[in-house]
Amino acid sequence: MTDSVSTLSRSARKLATPALSDRARDVFRHIVEAYVETGEPIGSRTLSRKLGLQLSPATLRNVMADLEDAGLLFAPHTSAGRLPTDAGLRLFVDGLLEVGRLSSQERDDIEAKCAANGKSVTELLEAASSTLSGLSRCAGLVFAPKSDARLKHIEFVSLGPGRALVVIVDETGAVENRIIDVAIGLPPSSLVEASNFMTARLVGKTIGEARAGILHEVRSQRAQLDELAGKLVETGLASWSESGGSLIVRGQANLLEDVTAIDQVERVRQLFNALETKQAMIRLLEAAEFATGIQIFIGAENELFGLAGCSMVIAPYRNGQQRIVGALGVVGPARIDYARIIPMVDYTAQIIGRLIS
Repeated sequence: MTDSVSTLSRSARKLATPALSDRARDVFRHIVEAYVETGEPIGSRTLSRKLGLQLSPATLRNVMADLEDAGLLFAPHTSAGRLPTDAGLRLFVDGLLEVGRLSSQERDDIEAKCAANGKSVTELLEAASSTLSGLSRCAGLVFAPKSDARLKHIEFVSLGPGRALVVIVDETGAVENRIIDVAIGLPPSSLVEASNFMTARLVGKTIGEARAGILHEVRSQRAQLDELAGKLVETGLASWSESGGSLIVRGQANLLEDVTAIDQVERVRQLFNALETKQAMIRLLEAAEFATGIQIFIGAENELFGLAGCSMVIAPYRNGQQRIVGALGVVGPARIDYARIIPMVDYTAQIIGRLIS
């Protein structure tokens, strides 16, 4: 793991740790570590016996009661032990977690699985998502940046009343599709005219290079360009310019391994639907692009994960000019092994940045 990430973690600890006594901090850390390991509530007797603390069960109960009053622990059932709340996990991650370092074998595994070996950028990012999923036993996510490659072919294809597909092929051979809403009853001639208009002005350029000129021409020459075709061009161009990139998800089924109840299955199913929709995930990953390092979202801190009881660890990756061009990460249960996954995500982001450069 890089020194910059280590420094950031130490700084966060000083800012995030509330006024807990050394005893309370030690007890709380042991409770969270036991939860990460087993996923089960832990009681005072079990804690005293299993962790070898030099404290009586009665003393531990008092400390745990204070931690519960502070909003850091809760009891899932009246007679059960205690589990950390989302706020408690946040305190643990920001203030008490000792982030580990990857072994040389783990580094070699990441490098081997993500090795370029003639892969396209898309194939490389798919390999990164699969690698993160496999090593973490969670869902791996990679936000792929919008391509800056110059364009080769643009076409509008009817999908039925009110719907059309915009197909763009760039000079690298990569194909991207966007479904857009169009006027009901749009004639085939308008699709052909819009395709020809876009092709003549976009081929050999990026969307960014040609967008302003195309919009100006559409609006100033509406008489020469069929009105429906003009609206189609504007809609397709807006769809592509605002798409922001794509999301690659691998290993969603891993999220079911920690599920033990029917209501949890339903919550994870809702998360699956969100992953399929992708837009909410893309917004989260885009937010990571503006961060200085690894970002961690825990449970209810984000509406996307709150219902499913999940957490996400993400990190941006950079190109050869050190410009942030995307982000990657892991989604898993709230009790994921943060100490192991944080450096794993960080190192994978470094490797991907190096390979795409």
